[in-house]
Amino acid sequence: MSEEMIEQDLAANEASGPVMVEDAMEQSAAELTQVKGERDQLLDRLARLQAEFDNARKREIKERQDAREYTIGSTVEPFLSVMDNFQLALKAQGSADQLRMGVELILKQMEEALKSLQVTPVESVGTQFDPRVHEALGSVETVEFPDHQVLEEIRRGYKIREKLLRPAMVKIAENKAVVND
Repeated sequence: MSEEMIEQDLAANEASGPVMVEDAMEQSAAELTQVKGERDQLLDRLARLQAEFDNARKREIKERQDAREYTIGSTVEPFLSVMDNFQLALKAQGSADQLRMGVELILKQMEEALKSLQVTPVESVGTQFDPRVHEALGSVETVEFPDHQVLEEIRRGYKIREKLLRPAMVKIAENKAVVND
């Protein structure tokens, strides 16, 4: 190759070199703009998701609070009339028998309020002692009743449906004649 041809090739390369660099710069600038756009979209999406999550958390807290207040309200409501009657009884003037009758009516009203909430008393007197629902506070020696039969209820126990709220406190029979047999 002659020097002349080499110089022509060099001149041609020098002329096209700046064009290639400019093309590469334009391509890089376009890619950078695209990447920045994608980044901005992702940041915007992240901000929206965070806000949506915060709103869902706040909504869940409020719904839980509302449900709790509703439960308390529906539980307390049946007892408000019982409380009203106690207040009326305290204001009333009357004999001891009248007061007793009033208290018995209020007790019946209270039992109805509990029943409306599906709270029922634990059966005790006359039943066989059951440690799942009874708590024995003492025993009475006797030959008249079978061993471990509940003779006396000291404090009533309650359950809601089948779940025990509190055990009944009872005294039970201790029949040594049956135990020794």
